[in-house]
Amino acid sequence: MPQFAKFEAIEVELLDLRDYPLPFFDEPNSPEGLKGNYANKTAKRWAKKIGLADAFIIITPEYNRGPSAVLKNALDYVYYEWNRKPVAFVSYAPGAAAGIRAVEQLRLSCIELQMAPIREAVHISYVLDTIDEDGKLLRGHYNERQKLHEWKIKYEENNKRDRLLFRPCETRMGVISRQVTALLFHRYATM
Repeated sequence: MPQFAKFEAIEVELLDLRDYPLPFFDEPNSPEGLKGNYANKTAKRWAKKIGLADAFIIITPEYNRGPSAVLKNALDYVYYEWNRKPVAFVSYAPGAAAGIRAVEQLRLSCIELQMAPIREAVHISYVLDTIDEDGKLLRGHYNERQKLHEWKIKYEENNKRDRLLFRPCETRMGVISRQVTALLFHRYATM
């Protein structure tokens, strides 16, 4: 993470949850009750890594008004290792909400884990229009919101014309909406 190289007093490590394929929590007791005695080998490795860190920046997408299940499971899998550590959030989503609701839920979970959530966060809205697949900011890029607006105008023009020939048909916009939603979901899900 070269962006942090200028901060010599800070050591930064990226933890990718794909490197810690935790099963959904299946221990015989709660993480607090286990007191670090996890049965799962990956959970032991995860707990050790979390225990070594002094603070966290959690980067999260928003799915269905919340964080991903994999992230929530990773938080829930250990307990004492998270205690008394500050946490900040960066969220992103393809719409205007920018992951705010996911962070809202994560803050509550982190408080329950006795972490110290930082009040400010970074929320990236319209991520598909903002950042490319390599994480670089887009400039002069294809804007899906603009295209959606163009489709809406085209629909309204067609609807006015069609009223002369047919009864008003609301399903046309429904079809367009489903196509746009499928396109956005596909691009969002494959990021």
